[in-house]
Amino acid sequence: MNRLIIGEVLKPQGIRGELKVKTFTDSPADVKAFGTVYIDGESYKILSFRVGTDGAVYLGLRGIPDRNAAELFRGKKIEGDRDDAPQLKEGQYYIVDIIGLSCETEEGEVLGTVKDIKNLASDIYTIEKAGKEILFPAVKGVVVKVDLSAKKLIVNKSIFDEIAVY
Repeated sequence: MNRLIIGEVLKPQGIRGELKVKTFTDSPADVKAFGTVYIDGESYKILSFRVGTDGAVYLGLRGIPDRNAAELFRGKKIEGDRDDAPQLKEGQYYIVDIIGLSCETEEGEVLGTVKDIKNLASDIYTIEKAGKEILFPAVKGVVVKVDLSAKKLIVNKSIFDEIAVY
């Protein structure tokens, strides 16, 4: 995938078309690195950027001149080009790269396929097997290895069994 979901429009801010955005990046300031963002497949150049005291990002985008225009973007996802994304540190991965991986134990037991990851106090992974969902937090020690080339997320079975919600 060439684009990453980097945020979601919460609401318009003010009368000049600014958008209040909840970011999905490690740091709200990372959004500024993109320069151009995409909403519903349309590109928008970032004209103004600021981080609020609440951690939300406020974006002014070319082509969104006023509050009425901004209102149409409420609830929409914001994407950025992967090439513009900040470099990841060792052991960090983009959520989009983990979704779809086979979740397995170190012994090779298939637990399911990663369907979703929610950003809360710790990431909450949702895996699915035979139509049933299993949720587990990505707390220390549960994820042993992420192998993107083999399309596998390897977990420690004993910790997984303690924390998983079936």
